[in-house]
Amino acid sequence: MASSGDAKPPPQKPYVVEDCRGVLQVLSDGTVIRTAAPPFPVGVDHEDGRVEWKDAVYDAGRGLGVRLYRPATWGGKDEGGKKVKLPVVVYFHGGGFCLGSCTWPNFHAGCVRLAAELPAVVLSFDYRLAPEHRLPAAHEDAAAALLWLRDKLLSDPWLADAAESRQVFVSGESAGGNMSHHLAVRFGTDGLYPLKIAGYILLMPAFLSEQPTRSELEAPGTAFLTRETCDVYSRLTLPAGANKDHPLFNPFGPESRSLDTVDVGRMLVVAAEGDLLKDKNAEYAERMKAMGKDVELVVFAGEEHAFFGLKPLSAATGELVGLIRRFIGAEIE
Repeated sequence: MASSGDAKPPPQKPYVVEDCRGVLQVLSDGTVIRTAAPPFPVGVDHEDGRVEWKDAVYDAGRGLGVRLYRPATWGGKDEGGKKVKLPVVVYFHGGGFCLGSCTWPNFHAGCVRLAAELPAVVLSFDYRLAPEHRLPAAHEDAAAALLWLRDKLLSDPWLADAAESRQVFVSGESAGGNMSHHLAVRFGTDGLYPLKIAGYILLMPAFLSEQPTRSELEAPGTAFLTRETCDVYSRLTLPAGANKDHPLFNPFGPESRSLDTVDVGRMLVVAAEGDLLKDKNAEYAERMKAMGKDVELVVFAGEEHAFFGLKPLSAATGELVGLIRRFIGAEIE
């Protein structure tokens, strides 16, 4: 007969080892739990009839969708009867490569505003998220999204008329801004012929390195994006064994590709004064300009990281939309 000392302890219940904004949890047994509700409220109703939208699938095998927007009153012609050629703006949302969807209300509201106020046809793409799909999964999906757009440009009625302008702009915020950089490196302006990329718009792009910048070191713990949150994103997102100098995080890291001879076309880089990533964004723009790239840097005073996605209806976002409109208009004219 076995003694009481031989009894095995009861199995330990799985416990939380990573928590990302209360929306994503990783348990000790590897289970990933996601909540359905996004953590970023919009605050007011954003459906005002200015824009119509529809959902489509761009990668059925991976269940990846895209939401398309266009001005509701756009009839294809101006008041003088001349055909209007709207630009196409591709948008990749933020979320540290771990969170988010094109269907989240805050990202939806931002894209509604872009479509109405630029005006433009806007395509907001989903992509695979970490930790279930670590990098480079998101970057692979972003490339697949542009290839899908190239193939659909003349066959989808929402895109066909706009496509005649041959003006496609690739944009993204935070993680999406990081992805936009890598798309610029991969495709440049003419790497998707006959689709022409007229410019890249990087909103507070998520660039990090092992060596922290001053804006990182001085970032308060009450900020929306903190060093602790960046560390969580890094652990959940990067390939096993990689650090923040990985080429997908640090475009100027020790193993990153040289960008001296890469044609990335025109770029608009937007930084926020109160953002932990401000110095990295400024460094990126300055180093690109030093290589002869056509890069413009604009820093928004008094704003924090990802203010476009967090506050899509704010005055600051309105100013940002105006900046993007000017950037797009300079190319079209």
